[in-house]
Amino acid sequence: MAPRANWKGFLKVAELVCPVALYTAASTNERISFHMLNRATGHRLRREFIDSETGKPVERDDQVKGYETGKDDYIVLDPDEVAAAVPESDKTMDVEAFIACDEIDDLFFDKPYYLAPADRHAEEIFILIREGMKSRKVAALAETVLFRRVRTVLIRPHGDGLIATTLNYDYEVRSAEETFSEIPDIKLKGEMLELAEHIIKTKSGRFDPKTFDDRYDAALAEVVKAKIEGRKIKPQKQKAEGKVIDLMEALRQSAGKDGKPAKRSTKKTATRKPAASRQKAG
Repeated sequence: MAPRANWKGFLKVAELVCPVALYTAASTNERISFHMLNRATGHRLRREFIDSETGKPVERDDQVKGYETGKDDYIVLDPDEVAAAVPESDKTMDVEAFIACDEIDDLFFDKPYYLAPADRHAEEIFILIREGMKSRKVAALAETVLFRRVRTVLIRPHGDGLIATTLNYDYEVRSAEETFSEIPDIKLKGEMLELAEHIIKTKSGRFDPKTFDDRYDAALAEVVKAKIEGRKIKPQKQKAEGKVIDLMEALRQSAGKDGKPAKRSTKKTATRKPAASRQKAG
């Protein structure tokens, strides 16, 4: 079954216009999820907004948005007034510039989407744009209205299609200087740095997302499966805290006493796979 598009519109590069569709690239829908229940009755719970002073539930028609101007002082905005701030959309993803693929710090990356031709008639121009970007090794910065907000997106070639990643605004990205300002400037000794470089070299590898397991979600799946089958639920074993030792000694042990890589155990650690048949509780 073909995925459902989140958005349909036009990718515009100068005078080239290509009908495109946007699809979710990353989703948490496959994670184990729970419903809140009344322990006594087994019935599902529903959320209510409660007046903070009277303690009484407030019906939906009486709920309005408020902006706090002072302590317990608000201005009230009706739905029509809030809607007035929503920008008009012409469903166009207008490319403003092409930049080097590595020019944007990934701190600004928000959410990725797949971008594909919206219909068969758009395929030729879509491929033309994709191949042009590949040959020049560039990404595109475009602006459009997505989900009621004006968003800047970074568009990059990806396999047979394109990836459109929404970008965080500058004010949304916190300053690194504030976080790192108290890290002291320490001059490292030569042997320390050499050992660290040696350890990093011996641990070199490649990124393969298939090798990363969501152990918490897998454990939840096993708990749910055990509960359904009436088995006793065993708590996960906690890892013992690491022993604090001298930094130089830790480096030498990591690299091996003779400066060579320490021997790695051939014994494989057992990993629990998610249950074959995962059911949502509730």
